[in-house]
Amino acid sequence: MRSPVLSLTWHLARSSGRRGLQAQLLASGAAAVGSFLLLVMIAAALGAGARADHTTWRTPDAVPAKLATAVQATTMTYVRREPVTVVNLAQMPGRETTPAPPGLSVFPKQGQVYLSPALTELVHKLPAGQLADRFPKATSYDTIGAAGLASPDELVAVVGRALGDPAVSRKAGEQSYYDDGLTRRAMVSGFVGTKASVFTGFDRGSVLLGVVLLVVPVVVLASAAGRLGAARREQRLAALRLAGATPRQILAMTAVEAAAVGAAGALAGALAYMALLPALAELPYGVGAWYTGQLWVGLPWLAAVVAAVTALITVSAVTTLRQVATSPLGVAQQADPRRTRAIRVVLFVAVLGYIWATTGDGGQLKPRQLIAMLVLFYGAFWLLGPWVVDRLGRIVGRVAVRPATLLAARRLSDDPRGAWRTVSGLVLAGFVAGFFSVSTLDFEGPSHEGEVAVIAANAADARHAAAEARTTLRRAGVTATVAVSSEDDFDSLLGGANGVIIHVHGGQESIDTAVTALTPLGSGRYPFTQEYVSAPDDTVIARIATVSTATLALSFLVAAASAGLTAAANVLDRRRVYGLLRLAGAPLKLLDDARVRETVIPLAVLAGGTTAMGVYGATQLNKAAGTTIDMSGAVQLALCSAVGALAMFAAIAGSRPLLRKVTAGPAQTAD
Repeated sequence: MRSPVLSLTWHLARSSGRRGLQAQLLASGAAAVGSFLLLVMIAAALGAGARADHTTWRTPDAVPAKLATAVQATTMTYVRREPVTVVNLAQMPGRETTPAPPGLSVFPKQGQVYLSPALTELVHKLPAGQLADRFPKATSYDTIGAAGLASPDELVAVVGRALGDPAVSRKAGEQSYYDDGLTRRAMVSGFVGTKASVFTGFDRGSVLLGVVLLVVPVVVLASAAGRLGAARREQRLAALRLAGATPRQILAMTAVEAAAVGAAGALAGALAYMALLPALAELPYGVGAWYTGQLWVGLPWLAAVVAAVTALITVSAVTTLRQVATSPLGVAQQADPRRTRAIRVVLFVAVLGYIWATTGDGGQLKPRQLIAMLVLFYGAFWLLGPWVVDRLGRIVGRVAVRPATLLAARRLSDDPRGAWRTVSGLVLAGFVAGFFSVSTLDFEGPSHEGEVAVIAANAADARHAAAEARTTLRRAGVTATVAVSSEDDFDSLLGGANGVIIHVHGGQESIDTAVTALTPLGSGRYPFTQEYVSAPDDTVIARIATVSTATLALSFLVAAASAGLTAAANVLDRRRVYGLLRLAGAPLKLLDDARVRETVIPLAVLAGGTTAMGVYGATQLNKAAGTTIDMSGAVQLALCSAVGALAMFAAIAGSRPLLRKVTAGPAQTAD
């Protein structure tokens, strides 16, 4: 005998009316947003890894001299404060021809210059004395292909050199006191490496941090989609259960309906991701925009995300029917008080105690351990949230003096899990806001703005280079003060190395002109500036700042969307209650005020708690890094709190017309 589940599910879905269709559309829209955001986050993580892989060829693994076929010296120079990676290559005579580097068709010959498209554009845009003269003279430049670049905006040059050229000599590979991975020289036979560029090596870790902080609000949004129309569904299926339907049939009907709605929404989100790939690739991060292929996750990931969102919505919908399966009469009579148990508090304290014991001893945790701690922290608050909401409802109900407050308190204590789902996204976003707003990772050191440094082998060479620098700069039209740096001057730009310090008078154009003019004095090393010295630390700070800003913005957007979705669902689920209250004489403003207070009361307590914990975590991080909180962090936190509150109120206000509509003419409703 054919199962009636599918036909009955289809019949009930069609007969659910306009309200049922609205709930299904809202659920599908939430699934689409969740699927889209998950795919974007996965794409960013995978793309950051692909970017790093595209820079490993610039620092290939060295081979023994007898096996080497070429010498490679990779260094950095700066123009307009932007890093330019320069890869100098020299073929060793009498050895096999070295394979072409990624992005090049052949190994470059002596004097041949390959430039990335962005660097080619900049070379033609700027005067030759500011950039082009740093490279060998060439009538035309060859182009580095995408295989050798991390980003279409990256500035990279590959220069063919003679074996005796200073640019590939041992001196060219010597590192300054400050250097950390920006300059490398090696004897190579190919371009297989494992060490990513300083400017891309940290990208994936910072993106994963943002993904971990964002994935919980996204999961909350998808879970909220599965619970849309839960109250109406419970009443409808409870009636079927009393009419003789088995628990398995009830669960199967719910699963089929939720899976269909979730799959449609998740697929729509995946299609939106594919359609918006070119636009997403234009968003800058780190070294610049993305190649579209870097952000393509592939069909397996695409199918996995669609399946995961569908499964999440289905499980969320099915778990709401536990009481329908076991006590349909209680559901039909709305006799389930939905109380929470104190075991949640015990588990919350136990989890926080474990986190404190693991992270409070000052030990260094691996990235996976840090991610696990964050997941545990979120899980702890997910356990505690409904219990706190339940207790808040009881306490406020005892002291309430206004009807709206009393009604809100009753709703909180009657359905604490539903009230928690409304505010959970913003509560968890409060931790992100508290942490990122107050954390001030800033590796401060001596400032050398307006200075250019040239390394010399010894004091005598430094004095000779200083004399040449004065002449060269005068010829280039640069006004500057030239001084010799000694080995005892550790606070200088050279960090105690022998060389020349040039104080350039003028703006960035004068500095770029000075760097270009002084390039021949560096014995194969480019003159460097403050940007070169602080590049590793500045890169980490910049990536964290970018991720924190994006995480804050997306967290509040997702939290607001989740709150608005849940608020609309609550209006649809409670329309019978609202209708009866209107018939009893309650004005619409009273019902709306109760909805707002139902959100504000738990939000103020729980979001305040998570924000305080985020601030505490940030202060501990600042203490470990030796930095202090400044007023800008406090101001940013206040702004984040204000924006979050406004977003929440706007989300709730968005369902006000729906409340007005479902309570219009309550005497004619089917309920």
